[in-house]
Amino acid sequence: MKNFKPYFAVIFTSTHTDNTKGYSEMAIEMESLAKKQLGFLGIDSARNDVGITVSYWESLEAIKHWKANTDHLLTQKRGREQWYNWYNVRICKVEREYEFNLDT
Repeated sequence: MKNFKPYFAVIFTSTHTDNTKGYSEMAIEMESLAKKQLGFLGIDSARNDVGITVSYWESLEAIKHWKANTDHLLTQKRGREQWYNWYNVRICKVEREYEFNLDT
């Protein structure tokens, strides 16, 4: 078993308005920006009727800095004004993880 250090997950769940113009480009840009943030560990995302994006961080401090990033703040504002009907953010501490992979 590998040495495991707890980390944090930010779970962003959302539904869209009918006006999603520019959303895909913004999502790519925000992922690229997040990857440059100190403490960023990774991201998973899926979207159908409800979108779920989970970003992973080394610490609550890293999440706080990401939340306060100027470009991220502007995108959050645009999301509330244009793209989202609803969203929910959950911040969780990951104490343990495991996976299954058929290919290994």
